[in-house]
Amino acid sequence: MSIFTKIINGEIPAYKVAEDDNFLAFLDINPNAKGHTLCIPKREINKIFDMDEAAYLELMRFSRKVAKALERTVPCKRIGMAVVGLEVPHVHVHLIPLQDMEDMRFVRKTSLSETEFEALAKAIHQNM
Repeated sequence: MSIFTKIINGEIPAYKVAEDDNFLAFLDINPNAKGHTLCIPKREINKIFDMDEAAYLELMRFSRKVAKALERTVPCKRIGMAVVGLEVPHVHVHLIPLQDMEDMRFVRKTSLSETEFEALAKAIHQNM
């Protein structure tokens, strides 16, 4: 069972920003930039291209909605998207508010307090 499945099951807390029957979006707790959000399918699938086409397209549609809300919430030049999948064997789309290319490198990190995470998750959710 992946750490993301534990989040879905409520065994591990998360700063949720959006959820429907099939997908969940929550703030990355080790963000590249303020607002870095993960979009995941609730069904545990290891690799994105192992998803059936309909589920893949729905994940992209869900991710787009979250990205638009992020863009309305966090000042940035654009929202970057990455799918890497090496750290956690559960499909996840990274949505990262970008100021420059360094924000996409997964090297430079930012930190937020619990209060900042909670307020940000609430603000993004309200912009959905």
